Amino acid sequence: MMVVREDKKELILDKAVGIFAENGYYKATTALIAKAAGVTQPYIFHFFKNKEELFIAVIDRASKRINEAFSGVEAPAGQLMDTMGHAFINIMKTHKDEIILIMQSHAISESVIRDHVREKFRSVHELVTEKFKMAGSPNPEASASQFFSNGFLITVAEVLELPQLLCFE
Repeated sequence: MMVVREDKKELILDKAVGIFAENGYYKATTALIAKAAGVTQPYIFHFFKNKEELFIAVIDRASKRINEAFSGVEAPAGQLMDTMGHAFINIMKTHKDEIILIMQSHAISESVIRDHVREKFRSVHELVTEKFKMAGSPNPEASASQFFSNGFLITVAEVLELPQLLCFE
């Protein structure tokens, strides 16, 4: 039975996440991704015009997943930080490579990627700030920034396998 095109595209995205996470953006190649996905390199270019576009598609998928997780969180102001933190940790458990990739994507210097990533981070920050506003948090912007910093720390602790970094009150 032949796999439909959209399934192949998803397979390419899945494998790209792993290759980008393992090798970093600069060392990852479409050849490595094609091999991991069991397709030819030209087949990848059938869906994505270049590595940059493929990386952006991976970032978009991860951002969408994060937005959906945070959008679904409802909690009072005093519990929102923890509740959203648990949502983040759950995504980290189920889509670790994807989350690590997006949390490190700000370090890629290509302007097209940097601009795209900036917009994704801005959008998630806006969503998180709005969540804190809706919950009646006294300083929603500061709460959103603290939430983001915790997310980065969780990611660093995960990447470096240093759980002792995560000692929160």
